[in-house]
Amino acid sequence: MTAQDPAGWAGFTGDAAPYTGGDPYADYRTADFPFTRFTDLADRRLGAGVVAANDEFFAERENLLLPGRAGFEPERFGHKGKIMDGWESRRRRGPSAAHPWPADDDHDWALIRLGVPGVVRGVVVDTAHFRGNHPQAVSVEGASVPGSPSLGELLSADVKWTTLVPRTPVGGHAANGFAVDVERRFTHLRLVQHPDGGIARLRVYGEAVPDPAWLAALGTFDVVALENGGRVEDASDLFYSPAVNTILPGRSRRMDEGWETRRRRDHGNDWIRYRLVARSLIRAIEIDTACLKGNSAGWASVSVRDAGAIGVTGADAGRGEDDDAGRGEGAGRGEDDGDGRGEGDGRGEGDGCGGWTEILPRTRLQPDTAHRFVLPAAATATHARVDIYPDGGVSRVRLFGSLTEDGASALAARHQEPGG
Repeated sequence: MTAQDPAGWAGFTGDAAPYTGGDPYADYRTADFPFTRFTDLADRRLGAGVVAANDEFFAERENLLLPGRAGFEPERFGHKGKIMDGWESRRRRGPSAAHPWPADDDHDWALIRLGVPGVVRGVVVDTAHFRGNHPQAVSVEGASVPGSPSLGELLSADVKWTTLVPRTPVGGHAANGFAVDVERRFTHLRLVQHPDGGIARLRVYGEAVPDPAWLAALGTFDVVALENGGRVEDASDLFYSPAVNTILPGRSRRMDEGWETRRRRDHGNDWIRYRLVARSLIRAIEIDTACLKGNSAGWASVSVRDAGAIGVTGADAGRGEDDDAGRGEGAGRGEDDGDGRGEGDGRGEGDGCGGWTEILPRTRLQPDTAHRFVLPAAATATHARVDIYPDGGVSRVRLFGSLTEDGASALAARHQEPGG
């Protein structure tokens, strides 16, 4: 796998070499895109879907949003040809023998419904294994359409589409990443490939901006849930799985759907730090160790801090440069101490967000069990931290509460301003 530093990098172009055997990812081209620290708004687990595509002759559009990287089976063919793990359209042709080439504006498209509406910070158009059959160029547009629009409504001329990624050449067998700088909230994307070809995966990284009217109607809800606008800011260890798994919808069905750390050989402990949707009143906590039986955390505690108390709320609270805990590669933050865990404790004391208050003392956890705690008094917070002792895993963390008055106002402003 070939990685490049995006600084001064102009993108991947051209075909990749034909596959000749061995690890198909050995010559895969990629880069370290900073925006991947944000939430994948097009995650199927959040309810995202590919609504339609104009052509999926060789490979189905639904493959675009499958979790994990694309697979490759060199000997697998079907009635229509090579079976690819991605979305692939047929080859376009010109109007006549005298002009057999596609027109400059010929293209294929797919419509994507985001799992969580939000502000898009970056897009990765992954052409893994499409070595000579990838598109020459791609473009991405976004729209904000309320409710649950039909295909006909999305294709209507009344829908306003905003360019997020202009038509740009891409390379085959590569992670083609594009930073996006459009401060608007989107619900749907239109992925366009020029003139045709195949794309393995689409990832849409950004900040979730939920509908404040919906959260207000719910009253009490999970203020750290990814689908409600919560986010993982940092974690001590990402060796086995990403910390963002702890705030995904639903319960874990398998061990790898939670968060598990490596075995500690010191006297420290592991932790995750979260940013809540907005300033909130937390009234109840759930820590679930579902499917973690011989490797669940032994004990856990929960602490909070209130950045809103010093006038920092909403999207600005705790938005440091260390927000990198959503990905499964690598381990702790800070300077590496040699075992993959960072030296810092993740408390972020230097960011001006105030101190931490423990709201759940160190409490024994049981394997494969949902633990529920009602707080004696509501805790006001913008951030939360779960410490586990000494290591192990938890599958889900739920913080149930409601927005404070200023938290609701901050969220409403975020919802309105990006919408334009």
